[in-house]
Parts: sequence; structure tokens; C-alpha cells
Amino acid sequence: MSISARAVCIREPGGPEVLHLDDVEVRDPEAGEVRVRVEASGLNRADVLQRKGFYPAPPGVAADIPGLEYAGVVESVGADAGRWSVGDRVMGIVGGGGMCTHVVVHETEALAIPEGWSMSDAAAVPEAGLTAFDAIYAQGRLGPGETALIHSVGSGVGTAAFQMVQALGGVAVGTSRTQWKLDRCVEMGLQHAVLAQDGAFVDGVRAAVGKSGAHVILDTVGAAYLSDNARVLAHRGRWVVIGLLGGAKGTLPLGPILAKRGTLMGSVLRSRSLEEKAALVAGYDDYILPLLRGGQIRPVVDEVLPMTAVQRAHERMEENSTFGKIVLQWTEESLGG
Repeated sequence: MSISARAVCIREPGGPEVLHLDDVEVRDPEAGEVRVRVEASGLNRADVLQRKGFYPAPPGVAADIPGLEYAGVVESVGADAGRWSVGDRVMGIVGGGGMCTHVVVHETEALAIPEGWSMSDAAAVPEAGLTAFDAIYAQGRLGPGETALIHSVGSGVGTAAFQMVQALGGVAVGTSRTQWKLDRCVEMGLQHAVLAQDGAFVDGVRAAVGKSGAHVILDTVGAAYLSDNARVLAHRGRWVVIGLLGGAKGTLPLGPILAKRGTLMGSVLRSRSLEEKAALVAGYDDYILPLLRGGQIRPVVDEVLPMTAVQRAHERMEENSTFGKIVLQWTEESLGG
């Protein structure tokens, strides 16, 4: 069985103009699953890449419906799914299809929305929060008192990451090519802000934390920052690449990596197995969700737009003019066509 739903669809690879709203079918939940009526979805750069044809959805996920996160209300519960009840407010990540009025997810992949939060705030959390937690803690193993270097600190992942690091007793150094984004982060409490002028940040990082460098590097840039990242990596440092905004190919100086006994790794959430995602969600639930409930970590929302403005949302993201997350909401106009 299935229900009729509304979704953002990609007609063909291209610019924002290829996005449109259409009617789709969403299946009923099976054993261990829940169906969520989605009220809001966060926009991510992966959605822009998928729209352009560069980041296809994994097998079993709708190829033409973008969206990697959602916030909504449990509408239907499958057999043997006892964690959630109809009416519960939940948020989470999906491999795709998040920009639909309904999603079906395994019960272990969903997180409870903190009491009193709006759906738009909740929709800004899952992808950025889980990505930052996975890279810095699950993969990077940042310890108390250690330094995390966070590139693109004014992004959704960046703002989640520096708050997380500081709330858990680490030292956060954030870089950006844009001064006003750094200023906003400092207003939020960022300990060390470094302007990456022409992509250079070594002197700024060393001025902030000394020559010992960064124990964990959260790298959203890739090729353009290879040399400087190698120079500021700490002894036994962990360098986690989660994005390639500065290119996918470059020259990596291996000498510093060997001398520092450093580790370079890549990380992506979208293609992981259910078991891997469930374990990540459980860790986030234990360590980070209490900080969200307590206000030590706050979602950072740049703008909330109706789903009918999805083309404009993509344009804004490509302009790189945002601070934090863009969130899209299902409104009466969106639902009506």
C-alpha cells in the first residue's frame, strides 16, 4: 500500500530551474519502520550536487527527489516498531527523498525533537549535527583539551561542529574566507577565528593554538587546502575530509603526514548501512542531544523558505551568502500545487 505525497523533484540534471513540485507515492512502513509526515527539510550542498547530476542517490532511494534530512511527526508505525508512537515529533537523516511530505525510515534512525523546538530549527540539525559528530568524534576521536580545526566554520556543519567541540571540552579553531561569517561565529562564542585570506590559514592557526597544531581537522574544502592542512596537523593528528568545495584533485605533501604519524581519512554518511547509521544516531542521542536540550548547542538557521521557493534556496546556497542552514517548509501553498 502507499499514500499520495508531494515532493520536490528533479526533472533532469541542470540549474535550479529543473526543480519542481510534483505528486509522488510513498509506501507504508514495514517491520521496524515508521512513516513520518514531514513539515520541514534542511538544504545541503549535496542536494545541489544531486540536482546537477554529480551526486546520485544510493540504490533503493528515489533518484529524483533530493533531501538528506527532515523534521516531522510520526504518522504510521510498522510491525514490531516500538520505539515511536503516532504523534511523536522526530528528526533524522535519509539517503534521499527528504524533500517530500512523507518519508519512511527505520525506527533506529530517528531522533526525538527537543521539547519547545520549532520544526524549522529541528530540520537544521540532523545532517549537520551527525556529520560533525561522526567526523570529529566517531572518526577523529577528539579528546578533552584537544584542538579541532574546522573549515567553513560559518556553514551548517561548521556552526554545529564548533559548538559541539567547545561544549565537550575541546578547543575550536574555525576558518572562513569571509570576515562577516567569522564575526557571527565569534558572537556565538567561537574561541578562535581565522580569516583564510586567499586560502592561507597556517599563520592564523599557529597564532591561535601554537605550533602544536590541530589534533583533528574537519575538512570541507579538499584539494585547495591540502598543503596547509598538512602543515598544521598535530603529531598523531586525524584529518577527516567530508567535502570537496575546493576541488577533488591536488598535490598532497606526504612528508609532514609521515613525520607526524598523521591519519588522513574520508567520511560520508549517505551510503552507509542501516546498522552504521543506527550506531551513529545512538551515539549522537547519548552525547549530543542532551546538549541540544540544554541549550549548549543551538541550531543556526539562516533563512526559512516555503518549499515553493526551492529554486531560490538553491540559488542562495550557490551564492555562498548563507550563515548556517537554509530550511524549507511545507506550507499550504506548497501542498496545493
